[in-house]
Amino acid sequence: MLLAIRAVNLRDYHMKHLLSVAFAFMLLLVPSMASAASATVIEAEVNGAVRQFFAEYPAGRELASKAAGMLVFPDIKKGGFIIGGEYGEGALRIGGRTSGYYSSASASIGFQAGIQSRSQIILFMTQRSLDKFTRSNGWEAGIDANVTVIEQGASGRTSTRIDDKPVLAYIFGESGLMAGVSLEGTKIERINP
Repeated sequence: MLLAIRAVNLRDYHMKHLLSVAFAFMLLLVPSMASAASATVIEAEVNGAVRQFFAEYPAGRELASKAAGMLVFPDIKKGGFIIGGEYGEGALRIGGRTSGYYSSASASIGFQAGIQSRSQIILFMTQRSLDKFTRSNGWEAGIDANVTVIEQGASGRTSTRIDDKPVLAYIFGESGLMAGVSLEGTKIERINP
């Protein structure tokens, strides 16, 4: 009798594990199978994200004005259970004008469960870092450049040291059940909406 119960529990464990792997795999495949949003949709969402960014991070406006380029992802979705994936589309703005559209995607393995949505802005503070990004055929955070994620303190001031950092990132507008954000291993590629 005890052996039968263990066999059922083991089978249930494998089934749950198989379903979670299948779910995560589908999360990773859906963005690549789906076509990119239209340029009009991306532009409208980017405009909204930039307005929200400037409202939440007043010091961000000054940094953005000094940046050589600003890469805006208005809605990055992340989900998974043990194995996870995330995807979003956005635009690179140089001098306030869109110069191209990009996707951001990554996969992860480890303790994680749930779904999350967030906005993300990456500021290229030097022309060299922007040139390296625009000339790449698929840019990866942590490999092609170190990205400093900016944290805002309770006073509303930036609590992260940003002097001489060529690439800065702001994460904002987070909603959902997953905790923790890392850009390490995020792959960013040009798309044609």
